Amino acid sequence: MHSIRACSEYKGVAEFMKKVRITVMRKVRHNDLIAEYENPIEHACDIEEGQVFICDGWAKPEGFCDSAWETVSPFVMTLAHGGEDFYDGWMKNKKSAMISCNDGFRPVSFLLETIEE
Repeated sequence: MHSIRACSEYKGVAEFMKKVRITVMRKVRHNDLIAEYENPIEHACDIEEGQVFICDGWAKPEGFCDSAWETVSPFVMTLAHGGEDFYDGWMKNKKSAMISCNDGFRPVSFLLETIEE
């Protein structure tokens, strides 16, 4: 079981925003692309499938990859402010989005969902 980490709250702002759950759904590794194009690196990503982060406000969760946050944060912000139905019916659940980080060698897919309280 993975721990749930909360985003930092901004006093006053977070009070009217909805919480957003970010679940790590899949982590893929393209070894052929890595072998052909990437310079060797020691360590790339600490995120694990099944890991859950809760955003209560709009700040990068502790332990969340900076690069992945740049990709998902606009969707988190939209969901936190009550937005829904990205791309006119793309998701079955209108209050969600499936977003992948921008690492072409090791993409991670995240399910973002508004938490209804």
